[in-house]
Order: sequence, then C-alpha cells, then structure tokens
Amino acid sequence: MSASKLFDPYKLGAVTLTNRAVMAPLTRNRAVAGFVPNPLAIEYYGQRASAGLLITEASQVSQQGQGYQDTPGIYSKEQVAGWRKVTDRVHERGGHIYIQLWHVGRISHTTLQENDGAPVAPSAVRAKSKTFVGGTFADVSEPRALDLGEIPGIIENFKRASANALEAGFDGVEIHGANGYLLDQFAKDGANKRIDAYGGSIENRARLMLEVSRAVASEAGADRTGIRISPVTPANDISDSNPQPLFDHIVDQLNALKLVYIHVIEGATGGPRDIAPFDYDSLRKRFSGAYIANNGYDFKLATEVLEKNKADLIAFGKPFISNPDLVERLKLGAPLNDFDKATFYGGNAKGYTDYPVLGRQAAAE
Repeated sequence: MSASKLFDPYKLGAVTLTNRAVMAPLTRNRAVAGFVPNPLAIEYYGQRASAGLLITEASQVSQQGQGYQDTPGIYSKEQVAGWRKVTDRVHERGGHIYIQLWHVGRISHTTLQENDGAPVAPSAVRAKSKTFVGGTFADVSEPRALDLGEIPGIIENFKRASANALEAGFDGVEIHGANGYLLDQFAKDGANKRIDAYGGSIENRARLMLEVSRAVASEAGADRTGIRISPVTPANDISDSNPQPLFDHIVDQLNALKLVYIHVIEGATGGPRDIAPFDYDSLRKRFSGAYIANNGYDFKLATEVLEKNKADLIAFGKPFISNPDLVERLKLGAPLNDFDKATFYGGNAKGYTDYPVLGRQAAAE
C-alpha cells in the first residue's frame, strides 16, 4: 500500500472525494444519435468511478458550440436524460462526476453548424488546425467574428447548460476555458483582434471567460463550479504574447468569484511541460480554492507535487482510457494497460469499455 497523498480524501466544495486522482475530460466521439451519450457511456464512466472525481468529455452548450462529430451536448432534454443515466451509475458506485461545458468557437466546421454557417470566433481569424468530421480529420472552416449583441446569448447558453447539468445529476460543472476553444480564443491576443469591450487590454480579453464563470456560478453555485485553463498551450493554433499577466489577472478574478477549483494544463496539452516559461506557482498562490494539476503526470510526479503542496488534485488523461481501475493500479504499483490510439475517437466498445481490470486480467492470463 502506497503512502502517497494521492490516495487521501479531499473535500471539494459540496462533496468529499475518496482520493485526489481526477479523470481528465477525454473526447471519445461516440454520441451518435442526437448527440446524446451513447449507452456504452454509462458503462464507461461507471467503470472509472473509483477516481476521486470524474470530469466528462467536453459537452457543447449549443449546436453552435460543437466542433467535432458525435460529441455529446447538454442543451436538449434527450441529452439531459442520457447524462442522467451516467451520473446515476457513477453515484451508485460511490463516485463523483462533473461535466465539462464547451463552446469550441472557431475550431469547428460548417457541416456541424446550423444551415452550414460559419463557426464563430472573437475575430475572423482562421486557425491552422484540424477537426474530426465525417470520420476523418479536416481543416477547420473560416470563422466569422461574433457581433457584440450575440455575446449575451453565449453566456446564457453556458448558464442554461449549468441548470441542465444539475438536472442531469452532476455534482458540478467545469467550464472549458482552455485548449484554444472560444473562451481561450477571446482571452489570447493571437486569436482576439477586437477593438471593442472584448478586445485589446487584458481586462477586456478576459471579460468573456469571467462573465461566463460568473453566470455559471450563479446557476450551479460557486462551490460546484470549476474551470479549466491552459496558459501556454499552442493547441488549436492558440497563442498569447504575454500569458503571465493575463492569467494572473484571470485567476485573481476567478478567486474573487470563489470558484471551487482551477484545472491547469501545465505546458503544451498532451506534450512538453516546459514548452514556454510560466510561473504556475503564481496561480496556485492567487487562488484559494483547489488547484488541479494536469499534463504528463505519472504516479511519481503526482506524489512529489502533492507532497510539496503545489497542487491539491492531479488529473490523469490517457491512463484512464486504458485503465478503468487506474487508482487501484497506482496504489498497488501494478503495471498499466497500454492504450490503443486507433480507438480514441469514434467507434464502439472496442477501446472504450473493454479494457481489463486487474482481477479480470489475472484470470485471463
């Protein structure tokens, strides 16, 4: 039995987590009919309920917010009902689950938009990036700049999605403010060329992320509202000329809203942790809620970071895809299953719900 703090309980707002391992949001592209979670999703999340906290795959707050085929939404009655089956299963197994609320902005394709319209963005700047449509990866479409009058509707969509999430039985919500999607696009000057109240200064560029956070917290409760940020990731062709003061400001304001956590991607999403200089300790010091550390964590690094009090919770991504019982494996020092990258996006049970757990694996060997 390991003595790592990773296996200690942690009080996160309204709930007490059984351990400090978080399953990161993982896009799996299996919500085919009506963008409702596939029935297999009930099993998939239920299998992983031993994580301290599950955060679902990103789920669009509106049709306009969708950027990839077969990703689930949280804006229709059918989607709410589909997610309710997932949360019930996770709760039956003693787990806790948040849903990640998503608007992709310019990382979309006309075939996913109403009437084949252009995706929306802070500015009409096309990203050098791909999306997953028609069973393959394709260049994202040319976006159009959002009119000032459209922005309140986007904030309202996030707020309504939060109400839907609570109706679906989620323990809380995570706002997706990372990885070059809409809120990150507004915050970073590589994508935001506006000259109105949502562009130019740090305060203006951060405005939409903070207004969405305020609206979501007013609906879900600040103690059930977290947010994911990625200060220096180049994901989806996003960049900022000076991320440190930008994110120091954002986190100061999130702290004032008393959000329950910030979920920080340290470095390049799924890539090098040291891609650009950034002082993550500055964010940790500025925020009185929980700090979830993410990107390239293994058991050793997680244990070290928790021991030094540089984070409260540690998010694991790909290891949870192929190891439903990841927490038990880490606790026992057992080997991890390898993941099958070919089955990450789309498909059926293969590479989704068929990875063996320790007992079953031993019996098969």
